[in-house]
Amino acid sequence: MKQPFLFETSAGGIVVRNATHGQEWLVIQHAGKKHWGFPKGHIADNIKDESMLDAALREVQEEGGIEAKVLFETPYQIKYFFKRGVVLHKKRVAFYLMEYISGDPADHDHEIEEAKFVSTAEVAEILTFASEKKAFQWALKMYKNVEKK
Repeated sequence: MKQPFLFETSAGGIVVRNATHGQEWLVIQHAGKKHWGFPKGHIADNIKDESMLDAALREVQEEGGIEAKVLFETPYQIKYFFKRGVVLHKKRVAFYLMEYISGDPADHDHEIEEAKFVSTAEVAEILTFASEKKAFQWALKMYKNVEKK
């Protein structure tokens, strides 16, 4: 018997803000699985013809409680597999580098246990998955390039 497959595409943001002691980055903890990562979610799940970029901004607002702007319009993409029941999910996630505009991470939605800004040093320690740690390394490099301009 052939295993059922489901292909999913999500978008999210790696959000930075400048603080007195350096940059801080938005991280979230999912309520169910308790893993730490960056805000992300399905594209066009409630909005017909939603773009990947619009979905990323929306997810940052919903899961992170904040408003952000995109700093670099080419996303970093990760791919992975996971199994839910008998269905194997093949997932692609596009992360955009973003900068904080306003809002409070405490205003996150019900899917999130906690959302907060942490220092650059803390990000690598708190993230659960290696793929998101690689995405963060990309974001650091891209942010340095944006700062120089």
